[in-house]
This record gives sequence, structure tokens and C-alpha cells, in this order.
Amino acid sequence: MHDLNFKDRLLKVFNGEEVDKVPVGSFTTTPVMELMEKCGSARPEADHDPEKMATLAVSQHEIAGFEMVRFPFDCTILGEAMGCEIHCGTKERTPSVINGLLKTPLECLEVPHDLLERGRIPSILEAADIIRERIGEEVPIIAGLEGPMDLAVSLSDIRSFLLWTIKDPEKVSQLLDVCTEACIELGNAYLDHGVDVVCIADAVASPELVKPSDFEELIKPRYSRITKGINGLSVLHVCGKTDSIISHMTGCGFDGISIEESIQDLNTAVEVAHRNNTIVIGNVSTSVTMFSGTPEQVKEEAFKSLDAGVDILAPGCGLAPQTPIRNLKALIEARNKYCDKSYTI
Repeated sequence: MHDLNFKDRLLKVFNGEEVDKVPVGSFTTTPVMELMEKCGSARPEADHDPEKMATLAVSQHEIAGFEMVRFPFDCTILGEAMGCEIHCGTKERTPSVINGLLKTPLECLEVPHDLLERGRIPSILEAADIIRERIGEEVPIIAGLEGPMDLAVSLSDIRSFLLWTIKDPEKVSQLLDVCTEACIELGNAYLDHGVDVVCIADAVASPELVKPSDFEELIKPRYSRITKGINGLSVLHVCGKTDSIISHMTGCGFDGISIEESIQDLNTAVEVAHRNNTIVIGNVSTSVTMFSGTPEQVKEEAFKSLDAGVDILAPGCGLAPQTPIRNLKALIEARNKYCDKSYTI
């Protein structure tokens, strides 16, 4: 067991097998400023140039010590490919949607037949090939994309979308069906290019924006369709206090869930997830501890996550650009101490 490489260890965790130590890494975005400076590859170029994207992605492993490589670095990929106008971002700011496209009748909306040839998708798939060539077969690759809720909001706008959930649920259902098919197509393309796990990030699905009853009725069936349609391992990340929807999140067929520090009862979330054969990833605070805390504070919070039974130790959400590398490394140090049988916390 002690001869496991990073990829073997991660896959065993997903398979419910015992491993020598908890994997450490991120299923959310990690391109912090220090990594950009040290590896010589920075955004916004690294958001569209395959070589620079691969270099920045691999720096998570080679410089910060994370035991996996997670890319790309924003959640506008499908929106851009389906026609949204995108701001390319800056070194410190991720790409964002400027304008959606739902000024035309909804009946006209469908997944483009050439989706994988649009926007930055070809560059991202090329980056996946480059990453795999650089890191070999011993380090796992995690690829992220926006979920159907986030994509639906990109294609319309948050105000219109939330209003539709009340006044025109049929329109919402039609839109989410299209978005779901787009997620499945890109997820499988990632897997075809050597990615090990697909992470669906769906911030708008948070209970702070959508009622749990609407989650169950509108979102859960689409997530179930995604997990049935994706030909490999999949993880769901939803932002916010997800306590009220944990049973729904873990009942959709995802192999894992990634949860934030704002969850109120991590122990219960882990118990519910494990009953549904779902692993838990998280959940050290990104907005406070990872961003502005000391390495010792990072370790202290990491111990709490490990005590609660998380299967993969990770930041709770995407890292702020100014997050110091020392705090990324502190996650590794915390895990090493925690998994050392002779160490007492």
C-alpha cells in the first residue's frame, strides 16, 4: 500500500478502498499569483493558450506539492462555446460572462453540433493532452466545467433565471435540459483526453439561491442524467451552506461531492455521503484561512476536516489569487502529520 502513486491512491479512494493516507489537492480552481510567478505562466494567457494552461496547471503539483492537477481555471467555458460574450479576465480576475444569448426565442436553443470545436474548448482539450504527457500516468488530472445551473444563468442572467423558476418552470426545464446535454458532451471529451475525474461546479445551485424543494425537482434529475451520461468518475461542487441538500447531492450518482467551509455540520454531511457511497472532498476555508491565515491555522482547520472524515483534503472552494503557496503546502504538512500513526493532535 505504501508504494501507491498519487493516481492509484486517488482511484482507490473513489473505489472505497483503504489507502495509506488521505490524498491532498483541489477540485476547484488554484491559479494563485505566486504559482504564476514561479512557473512563468500567467493568466489571462493561461486561460486560452494550451502550453501556458498546462504549465500553470502542473505547477500545482510541481511547486505547491498537490497530489493532483486541476484545470482549467474558470467556469465560462461552455457559456463561451454556446455564444455568450466573455470578458477575458486579467492576472487576478477570472474570465466572466458579459452578455448571454437568450434574446432569441428559447425554442431555438440547442447544443451546437460542433460544440467541441467552439470557443476555448479545443485549447483546453489540447492542454489536457500536454498535461498528461508532462506528468505521466502517476498523477491524476481533474478537469472542471460549469454545471447546468451556472450555464443556464450564463446564457440568460441570474435575475431572469430565478424569476423563471417561479413564473415559468417549463422554460427553466427546457433550458436546463440543453445545458445538461452540453455538460455531458464536454465531460466525456475531457475523459477522452486522459482526464481522470470530471468536476461539475454549480454555484447557482446553492440553497442560498435555490430552495431545496426546487433543487430536488429541477436540478437533481439533471444531475442524475449527467452522472449516467458521463463515462467516468464525476464530482459535484456546490457553493454555500449545503446542509439542506446533502442528501440530494449524494443521491444523484456522483462519485464524490466537494463542499465548502460554510457547511454547518460536516460530520453529518460525511455520514450521509458515505451511506450513499459518495466520497467527500474539502473543506478548508478559502476566503479566510487559506487566503489570510498562517500555515498553523491552515493545519488546525485541516485537522478538523480530517477528523470529520473527509476522503480528500482540499480547499473548500476556488483559491483567491493572493493565497500564499505556504498555505497550500500546509495542507500537505497537515495530512502528513495526521496520517503519521505516531503523531497526536
